[in-house]
Amino acid sequence: MPHPGAGPLSPPGPVGGAPQRLRGGVLGMADIAAATMANVGPAMSFFFGFAFLATTAGVASPLTIVAAGVAVALLGNTLAEFSRAHPSAGSFTTFVGKTFGPVSAVTTALLAGLGYIIAMASVIAISGGFVQITLYHYTGVDLPWIIWTLLLTGLAVGLMLRGIVVSTKWAGYFFGVEMLVLAVVSVAALVEHRGSLSLDPFLPGHISHGFRGLAAGFPLAVYLFVGWENSAALAEETENPRRNVGRAVFSSIAIMTVSYVLFAYATVTGFGYDVNRLGASPIPFIEVAQHTLGALAFLTYLGGLTSTLGVLIAGINSQARLVFNAGREGLLPSFFGYVHPTRRTPNNAIVTFAVTALLIIGGWGLGHLLGSGGDSMDPVVFFTESSTLGTILILLVYLASNIALPLYYRRYRPQEFRVVRHLVLPALGTAAILVPLYYLAKPGQPAPYNWFPYAALAALLAAVGYAALLVRRDPALADRVGSVVADAD
Repeated sequence: MPHPGAGPLSPPGPVGGAPQRLRGGVLGMADIAAATMANVGPAMSFFFGFAFLATTAGVASPLTIVAAGVAVALLGNTLAEFSRAHPSAGSFTTFVGKTFGPVSAVTTALLAGLGYIIAMASVIAISGGFVQITLYHYTGVDLPWIIWTLLLTGLAVGLMLRGIVVSTKWAGYFFGVEMLVLAVVSVAALVEHRGSLSLDPFLPGHISHGFRGLAAGFPLAVYLFVGWENSAALAEETENPRRNVGRAVFSSIAIMTVSYVLFAYATVTGFGYDVNRLGASPIPFIEVAQHTLGALAFLTYLGGLTSTLGVLIAGINSQARLVFNAGREGLLPSFFGYVHPTRRTPNNAIVTFAVTALLIIGGWGLGHLLGSGGDSMDPVVFFTESSTLGTILILLVYLASNIALPLYYRRYRPQEFRVVRHLVLPALGTAAILVPLYYLAKPGQPAPYNWFPYAALAALLAAVGYAALLVRRDPALADRVGSVVADAD
């Protein structure tokens, strides 16, 4: 029997007939948890994000990470509760759409798809950029980063098209390598500086400018966790998704929070608690590794390389499934709802996702060449810019999901409604999202960040307009939103 609010088990597809399904039950809880943490990409995120965070929050930047971990756990509660009630490859699109109707579903599908593609473009670019940095550092060879970006993206897409089990295993392997490297370097750095260890990084009084510094650093810390929601989009391919998605979400957030605190403490300690010197370092963690391990610091570069590959595979795998599900249900063109007849992979959605991200990189780079400076695009700078714009759109999706949770449970599952889980925690999660949204959208930021909020607003208005037209043209869309339940036979 279908669950309340779930819709029919075999709905008409967007072009008639039964919807195409992904391969069900082939992933365990450990698989999706590993894929989720690979999507977070701790090495890549920490390498290129912590210097700015430490400069903003100060010596006690590890406390900012703890605050971000708590905030993300609040969002994790929303995702876990929705997945327990209505597991779906559509993830946020399904959850918002089942609550607020088809216009919100189409709007969410567009915002989530665009936000994730823009954010993933930053990862795709930095993958090639990091190879270029590594090769130049050790060999003096300076091949253009775009060549490596295209090669790594092609490799990642090829693995994904082979099947979810193969690609998820590889993402897990890459994640294992980067975590081993990060942990070894961190412990070695703390042992090296054991005579000067201090609790200052964990004392609120050492946060720069007090609460204002904490709030300013908070969006940067939250970004370290982006990808935590990966497992929800893999629900259709997961055994017992009602239970395992929530477990994967919370275990991943907990492991990442503890790990980031360790990495941050080791980095701040390695720089002698001098955040100005730390902030001036291009990649402070690698500098700590070089001072601690000497020639063996090349392992840190290896960890960065495996991290970018893990994020490429895990990120596109999960995020393309949101696009696939939207195509399957008619929220986006049915072209995206195709699955390979043998491997049961959403090939069209995966390839389109990757190609669109590459086109964004190309367009952004062309803008640099035609701009006043006429210079080429730095992949590290693009990583920060593109990920910021993508994060604004993704945060809007998080916000809508948190608002939707109590309304969904009151409407469809009133007998299961619990005040703390379904009202208090999502309310706190909503507040936690508003803080980074404010700091990402507030006036007075330097270009190009000053126009990002307007771009996000334009995308939101365009998505709502398109959604309203589509629903008016196709009234049956309301019945298809969330109609494919992940654990349905």
